[in-house]
Amino acid sequence: MSGSDNLFCFFAENMKSYYSKYLEKKASSASLAVFRIGFGVMMFISIIRFWSKGWIDTLYVAPTFHFKYFGFSWVTALGEYTYVLFFICGVSAFLVALGYKYRIAIIVFFLSFTYIELLDKATYLNHYYFVSIASFLLIFLPANAYFSLDAVKRKREYLFVPKWTVDAIKLLLGIVYFYAGLAKINSDWLFKAMPLKIWLPSKYDIPVLGTTLMQENWFHYAMSWSGMLYDLCIPFLLLYKKTRNVAFVLVVVFHLFTRILFPIGMFPYIMIIGSIIFFDASSHQKLIDFVSKTFNPFKGKWDLVASKQTRVKPVNKLALYVVVSFFAFQLVFPWRYLVYPGELFWTEEGYRFSWRVMLMEKMGVANFKIVDAKTKKFFYVDNSDFLTPLQEKQMSFQPDFILEYAHFLGNHFTKKGHKNVQVFVDSYVALNGRLSQPFIDKSVDLYQEKESFKHKKWIVPFNDEIKGL
Repeated sequence: MSGSDNLFCFFAENMKSYYSKYLEKKASSASLAVFRIGFGVMMFISIIRFWSKGWIDTLYVAPTFHFKYFGFSWVTALGEYTYVLFFICGVSAFLVALGYKYRIAIIVFFLSFTYIELLDKATYLNHYYFVSIASFLLIFLPANAYFSLDAVKRKREYLFVPKWTVDAIKLLLGIVYFYAGLAKINSDWLFKAMPLKIWLPSKYDIPVLGTTLMQENWFHYAMSWSGMLYDLCIPFLLLYKKTRNVAFVLVVVFHLFTRILFPIGMFPYIMIIGSIIFFDASSHQKLIDFVSKTFNPFKGKWDLVASKQTRVKPVNKLALYVVVSFFAFQLVFPWRYLVYPGELFWTEEGYRFSWRVMLMEKMGVANFKIVDAKTKKFFYVDNSDFLTPLQEKQMSFQPDFILEYAHFLGNHFTKKGHKNVQVFVDSYVALNGRLSQPFIDKSVDLYQEKESFKHKKWIVPFNDEIKGL
């Protein structure tokens, strides 16, 4: 056996030994309990907020057409029953927070929430994707081992869980932050301060700051660079005990400031609550003690449970394998854009689900022309006849939206009795302050093009360059 073979065997054996020892390590189950409660409460509030603002009707009930993710056309609109779906989602989130019938509750939440998000990709937001994958991960973690109604019911709680179950949450948050930071390493963000140079001056209505800092060119660059550095560094600063307190203050300040600047819903609060997972178990226990003294469901029952504690909550190997596979996917999937030619911000092929948060200002216009292939007679479509303002805006600058809408129009007018239908689009898009450019090849009959994971050759090439990851 050669020296290189011996070195490889030595390395493999040491890695195997380290892996085995790591899997045997334990952590306080209070950490998972705090995350479970915070996640469940945030999701419950989110559902109530969404319902109270009338968005269920505006986004899911009223529209006559919904944009579907490729491969999920089977996800159909439910009409008025969408309210039932939201009700189920809200109740399951509340049960997750309580830790009651936890496994069923988190599965129901994952399925209902994800179904809602699959109803119309015009509503896609990075934090909705985060909620879906975080809830999927929680299915395989023993987050009800401690301080849950399940523990009250079985009259037993587990003081410890395998350490990897807590680290899994930290890793997911770390991926979100770090990948978002990597995505900001591009010439538009760092050297042109785009799109912050467009967005920040429009915030003139913010008291004091709106008419001062928000209008300063240096501040736009400062925000761009600090945003990139924050995303790249914050997971590591949270992991390191000596910098953790300062890092958490930065998390709170950063997310509250972005919440003031931009209408991004509950996401800042979700990330703030989620970041508590990085603190020591003693901090989590203090939070649990506070909750147990405040809320009735646990009063008078916890002493009985605490008297029947079991040390470590076992987790089956299948859950471990699923979690490892889950993270392998999460680490690789955001890089799929590398297999596509052209500028990512322009084509958006591989853009979604890659933690590219608020990186571009993109506006477009798309005029669709319905043509009779034989007679060459044509007419233009009024998009507002079929789409809501949000849908039309999202469609105007995203190629897969444009293709799907072209097929919808082709099918619609064919059913109306039109013959030899062709669908063309005259489309222009402006990206990050640049002048509008032709976006879709207007000579291509989109009704004949099929959706797939292949590169869309009918996208007009971008006539500029954005350097970076």
